[in-house]
Amino acid sequence: MSAAEQSRTAAEIATQPGCWRRAAKAVESGSAGALPRPGERVAVTGCGTSWFMAQSYAALREAAGQGETDAFAASEFPAGRAYDRVVAITRSGTTSEVLGLLTDLRGGVPTTALTADPATPVTQAADHTAVLDWADEESVVQTRFATTALALLRAGLERHGPLPSGVKPVEQAAVDAELAVVQPLPPAALDAEQWTFLGRGWTYGLALEAALKMREAVGAWTEAYPAMEYRHGPIAIARPGRAVWLLGSLPEGLSGDIARAGGALLADSDCPGTGERALDPMADLIRAQRLAVALAEASGADPDRPRNLTRSVVLG
Repeated sequence: MSAAEQSRTAAEIATQPGCWRRAAKAVESGSAGALPRPGERVAVTGCGTSWFMAQSYAALREAAGQGETDAFAASEFPAGRAYDRVVAITRSGTTSEVLGLLTDLRGGVPTTALTADPATPVTQAADHTAVLDWADEESVVQTRFATTALALLRAGLERHGPLPSGVKPVEQAAVDAELAVVQPLPPAALDAEQWTFLGRGWTYGLALEAALKMREAVGAWTEAYPAMEYRHGPIAIARPGRAVWLLGSLPEGLSGDIARAGGALLADSDCPGTGERALDPMADLIRAQRLAVALAEASGADPDRPRNLTRSVVLG
């Protein structure tokens, strides 16, 4: 497909390196809004993709030693649990469950919303708002807003101290992202009939998100698990023609288990140009986004118009 024929979703995916850098600069300049401070007990919430980004950030913040952090789907937020701050992620700013939760929390706990549109109800429902309008999307399927929100939160952690061992600064993740948007996708991923995504710690949320992209754009059979849990049942479906995509570090012995079961293990080493350097897991998510678009187009589907989905869920 030529650049002129490129889907809107594919075009937005390709802009992520620049979006992440802009998010990091917003944090550095102090214009990112009221992000969590070290020591605060924090809950992060959202729906769908935003919930998976919340899970990644919660795990990363705790691993960085910056405070107890929970993540909940907005519809499942535990009433009455005490927090110092609640962070809500909502691209549209109109998601019913998020708005309802922020309304219920008003006056009881400080709230911060990350959104793409300043002219939406969430700016009135939250105490503080960080507007990432440069990462807004026309696409129904979320890609760059979600990862930019996570990049902003990740840069907020960097500002207060070192990230956990092995986790790169956002600027270095953006360098990896530049590679991820242009390199060929693994043939085993393109040819598979089924995909399972795995992650560890903060990358488990990314694995959940990768699987969601495949379901949304392609209508594909995908699953996601913590990497160490894969042996506890899910490996039963591994066989030739089925792929296991790992985001982040590989548990010892897992590659051999997958090979013996006949499955194809995909990792960042399948991205040409990385060499011995591990691709940042958030950049590797870009490859999964691109895979979803490529498979949708190959099947005759329109990735800009996924089945049964709208840009925001507004309950009536």
